Amino acid sequence: MDKSILKLTLLEQSKTFKKQKDYIKRKIPSYVLDTKKIIAISGVRRSGKSTLLRQIAEHYPSFYYLNFEDERLLTFSASDFNNLLEICFELFGTEGVFFFDEIQNVNGWEKFVSRLFNDGYKIFVTGSNAKLLSSELATSLTGRHLAVRLFPFSFKEFLQYHDFSLKDFYDTKEKSEIKKCFSQYVEFGGFPEVVKSKNKNELSQIYQDVLIKDLIVRFRIKESKAFRELGLYLLSNISSLVSFNNLQKLLGIKSVMSVKNYFGHLEEAYLLFNVPKFDYSLRKQMINNKKIYAVDMGLYNAVSFKFSPNKGRVLENIVFLELKRRDKEVYYSKNKTECDFLIREGNKIIEAIQVTDNIARVDTRTREIDGLLEAVKKYKIKSALILTDDEEEKLKVERIQIEVKPVWKWLME
Repeated sequence: MDKSILKLTLLEQSKTFKKQKDYIKRKIPSYVLDTKKIIAISGVRRSGKSTLLRQIAEHYPSFYYLNFEDERLLTFSASDFNNLLEICFELFGTEGVFFFDEIQNVNGWEKFVSRLFNDGYKIFVTGSNAKLLSSELATSLTGRHLAVRLFPFSFKEFLQYHDFSLKDFYDTKEKSEIKKCFSQYVEFGGFPEVVKSKNKNELSQIYQDVLIKDLIVRFRIKESKAFRELGLYLLSNISSLVSFNNLQKLLGIKSVMSVKNYFGHLEEAYLLFNVPKFDYSLRKQMINNKKIYAVDMGLYNAVSFKFSPNKGRVLENIVFLELKRRDKEVYYSKNKTECDFLIREGNKIIEAIQVTDNIARVDTRTREIDGLLEAVKKYKIKSALILTDDEEEKLKVERIQIEVKPVWKWLME
């Protein structure tokens, strides 16, 4: 591409990047700054990856920054990387750290980054597509990179944005305020810009950008109508079991393999996640139905097709996202009864969790406890938990201890 346009773009972007001060701070993992390895930050579009880069950049006296989402870089190719390097050195000197936003837009980027790494430079890259970023890193940068997965705000971060100091004990007034914040968190979700604006139209735009820019255009999806319908259907049925065969018949998609591929694209863009049924047989895990969860409750509220709120499913989705943030390996269990989450550590299931709106009704209480008991006995688990909207108690059933606590309180641990 034209070197003068590349130089102008680099100058303008760097100036804007350095000026950015009014942003919501995220927690930077300690290893991100301590390691010499390449740091690859991935996550759904608009989850705050660029902002996290800006926050990290404050720890370095000099750096180079380029965002490949800029329309002026549409013609940028791997052959332009050397010109980019020359311009960086010309403008900012030869000592610095490289920050590259949405670098997966350029085919062959990983070879350039590998060269920089071999020359001793510290490099940070971001991307909005899990598969593209991971596959490219795996082929050229094996053992030389560390991955950071960024989600929209957790409830803790949401509270910190609203200047809440997190304490172990909550008086009546404080508890009321936290619950009010939790209701807002459930409604608007955790996308940083939406947390600021409370504008649900932005959520709809994020969804459309991901579908069109990150998926339909990039993967040249021809059945775009069917693909959109699949995305909407899955987003409208969070915390539910789905079958690829049933989805193919329901939506009239040409093949089950197309459904699997489309679902894979939605996962790669971090819009949706799936949780497998636990089984000691990997083959059975692969063929059993999956449970589906969305990346953000604000997105679900703004886009999904629903006639009435289902608070239990919403709370379950929020718990799933927090388990992912805590880097837990998650499954569900379904035999005679169902348990929402099994947490695996190594070769063992170490915890069972049920999530429900409340356990005031006898039938609901019985169902949730029975699901836990079956899992606890089968996998010899020591820890069992029921998370609800606002109930808290300790139960002992068949000599098994079960703790009941509010989701919002668990999120703050």
